[in-house]
Amino acid sequence: MKNDNESADHVVVVPYDVEWPARFESERQWLQPLLAPWLTGDIEHIGSTSVPGLAAKPVIDMMAPVASLKDARPAIVAASEAGYLHHPYRADVMHWFCKPSPHVRTHHLHLVPRDSPLWRERLAFRDALRADPNLAQQYAALKMQLAAQFRTDREAYTVAKGPFVQSVLSTVLPSLPPRPDGEAAP
Repeated sequence: MKNDNESADHVVVVPYDVEWPARFESERQWLQPLLAPWLTGDIEHIGSTSVPGLAAKPVIDMMAPVASLKDARPAIVAASEAGYLHHPYRADVMHWFCKPSPHVRTHHLHLVPRDSPLWRERLAFRDALRADPNLAQQYAALKMQLAAQFRTDREAYTVAKGPFVQSVLSTVLPSLPPRPDGEAAP
């Protein structure tokens, strides 16, 4: 049996799996009513698993729109009771969760204010990759190269994708200011 769980200790990029959209939809249908008191819209499938044909780390990334991080604080308890582990990663822009554990991940959940730059950037990047198969192939090649280069350093892998992500975002969101931290927005 194929193991699609991502080890937090290693960066592993695998070929696209046609089951990823169904895995997202199943989880979305379960989470949407659970988080409904804090949501301002539908949960979105983001990240590389949301782009047909794109190689990815085998983790389903989901972004849920909330009015504000402060108003959504009670959702941390609800998500935790549903098996999601909260971690204060980038706590100034989102509430971040992983499932089932920090060491083996199948899902990430990001509660993000709907009107925030991060919300717009993640959707714009996903949509740009979906609309341009050549761009998606360039991104896949970069991810494979960086996964080999930074196999045991997730943060370095993420930071190294930053210039590509920023380049795409500067095209689709021309008024986007450069990120001082060098981190990839999506």
